[in-house]
Amino acid sequence: MTSPSPTSLSTAPLRFHLLASTIQLSFPPKCRPVAARNLPIRWRFRSSCAFAAHSPPPSAASQASRLQRWDTLTARFAGASNLPFLLIQLPQILLNYRNLVSGNKAALLAVPWLGMLTGLLGNMTLLSYFAKKKEVEAIVVQTLGVVSIYVVLGQLAMAEAMSLPYFAAISVLVVSGLVLNFVNYFGWLHEGLWQLWEDFITVAGISVLPQVMWSTFVPFIPKSILPGTICCFIAAGAIILGRLGKLSDRMVKFIRSISGWTATLLFMWMPIAQMWTTYLNPDNIKGLSAFTILLGMIGNGLMIPRALFIRDLMWFTGASWASFLHGWGNLACMYYFKSISWKFFLGATLSLFIWTGIALWRDTKAYGYSSPMISLQELVSGT
Repeated sequence: MTSPSPTSLSTAPLRFHLLASTIQLSFPPKCRPVAARNLPIRWRFRSSCAFAAHSPPPSAASQASRLQRWDTLTARFAGASNLPFLLIQLPQILLNYRNLVSGNKAALLAVPWLGMLTGLLGNMTLLSYFAKKKEVEAIVVQTLGVVSIYVVLGQLAMAEAMSLPYFAAISVLVVSGLVLNFVNYFGWLHEGLWQLWEDFITVAGISVLPQVMWSTFVPFIPKSILPGTICCFIAAGAIILGRLGKLSDRMVKFIRSISGWTATLLFMWMPIAQMWTTYLNPDNIKGLSAFTILLGMIGNGLMIPRALFIRDLMWFTGASWASFLHGWGNLACMYYFKSISWKFFLGATLSLFIWTGIALWRDTKAYGYSSPMISLQELVSGT
């Protein structure tokens, strides 16, 4: 997934267990590990004039230092995931460019523009989710995904592999989405306009997800646009009822939070569709690039520590699913069909599992817990 974050952050601070819980600490803004990022870390700092007269116990100071270091590292890991995601799309962009220059426009017909559009919609939805949560590194990742896919769609339009009116409509969507997200990130966008954008991506996500899932199993089931159409009307009806005040506040909140999950589920479905295709036509696995799958696994794996650290269940679910199922799962299929060597598969397997274990261990130590199960329990419960 370039996939694939949502999985929601809460503005409520999380409770962090200190050995000396009776002491209230106060740090200047530059020393606060996560408060400046508006993230839900479990430490509430209270301003106190008594801080000058009291120094924190060694255990509390050490724990604060570990928390701050791990916050910085996870942010850097998430930022570093841009490189593998960029390398995934760059070969396709360069290949399309060479074909266009040489006049081989027919070669671009092999690139499915509807599939690219689905990925763009998923990236745009997750961009809105992370922009609202002020998660800078994830914003950059999703923006890179939107721009790179848009470049590919532009090449397809130049090769007449997709109609210009469709590309024009997509261009309006991309430009509007990027502008709205970044204006909202800096707090310059009117709340009503942002809610209108959120309603749009919610309806689009709920419509696209069931349609993609249905299309995966064609021709075993009849080809139809009925699933997407029905879900579109249901989502639009729910949005309208919410606007008219006919739904409870809890239901309205649920509807507004579902867009991130639909995008995550959309990216999560992609490896299932790929494995289903491989199961039906094992020979097609030779067309898969092990290097591309490995890059996707690395990019999503780098985001796992950050998602765990800020207790974002949607982001953690999407990144873990993409790493283990879309990445490692497809590599396992390729190894089973002897498309890659055992050394390549073993190296990828050990790297992924060791990296995930280190992320769980470091998160546990940063929060001062005795078991990684406590971190996972908090991640799931959202407490």
